[in-house]
Amino acid sequence: MSFLTLDLNLLRVFDAVMTEQNLTRAASRLAMTQPAVSNALRRLRDSLGDELLIRTAHGVKPTPRAESLWPSVRRALSDLEEAIAPEQNFDIASAQTTFRMAMADATAALWLPALVRSIEREAPKLTVRMVPLTTREPRPMLIRGDIDLAVGFFPGVVAQLAGGQGVSVSPIRHEQLYSGRYVCVMRKGHPLAKDELTLDSYCNANHLLVSFSGRAHGLVDEALAQLGRERRILLTVNQFFTAGRVVATSDLITVLPHHLVASTGITGALVTKDLPFALPQVHIDMLWHERDTRNPAHKWLRGHLSGTTSGAFSRPAQQQQPAANGTTG
Repeated sequence: MSFLTLDLNLLRVFDAVMTEQNLTRAASRLAMTQPAVSNALRRLRDSLGDELLIRTAHGVKPTPRAESLWPSVRRALSDLEEAIAPEQNFDIASAQTTFRMAMADATAALWLPALVRSIEREAPKLTVRMVPLTTREPRPMLIRGDIDLAVGFFPGVVAQLAGGQGVSVSPIRHEQLYSGRYVCVMRKGHPLAKDELTLDSYCNANHLLVSFSGRAHGLVDEALAQLGRERRILLTVNQFFTAGRVVATSDLITVLPHHLVASTGITGALVTKDLPFALPQVHIDMLWHERDTRNPAHKWLRGHLSGTTSGAFSRPAQQQQPAANGTTG
């Protein structure tokens, strides 16, 4: 193949298909028909001598050649777009956009009030639709376009995106918003509230676990297993707010990220204790799709969340890698 004879428009089609990982969505993005997209991919395959993209039941799967090629194509097209059509005269005050965001209830309680104030002040025509976050794996929702942004604790996803770990090249981007620590939470009059929490007293108590999946095994159980200990989980719930209310009116204890305790709205009825064993930090990350990276309104939204976090929380410089599971602890 000679680069001089390559139709560079085919690279735009390749980029769109790699971004969307679906021929139908790529065709819509390019304002083309699906047969036209398929034909363009066939011509590119013929030119490069590689299948590039293999159809699957859920879309397309890139070959190793496609994975190695796409980052260079994406950078080149992004640079050209910036040079030819730089962002000019974007006015967030007149932008009419609806964003669909997925967050857990406690995360939303912390981030949304400041976001609403910023929208009212700077972007009065923006609309936000919240979608329940019931998984630690929001990438399918982002790829399908069901949501525009996910904010939460996604240790397995971020580990793959940041470290590669042999996964296919991904159109999902991420940014860490906050790093915090876990604490044990109980009601103010709990029998364990007055004294130092020991490993024995912790394991002998009855526990509540916040689990999106309902699975009664979390990060804490993994840490206890390494110490040869275990605990009894009497109840699992899928909301932090519910966890706070139940703990405040029972002798159950739970483990929550420290910054989320305030979201229960009943901090005066709760006591937090340092855990008698080590847990990794909890990282709150923002995930979005490559298709939205240069969207001015989307950039404003991401910038707001980053700014809100840096102003409201301290952000430790050193990142630790938490275990990958679907529960908080």
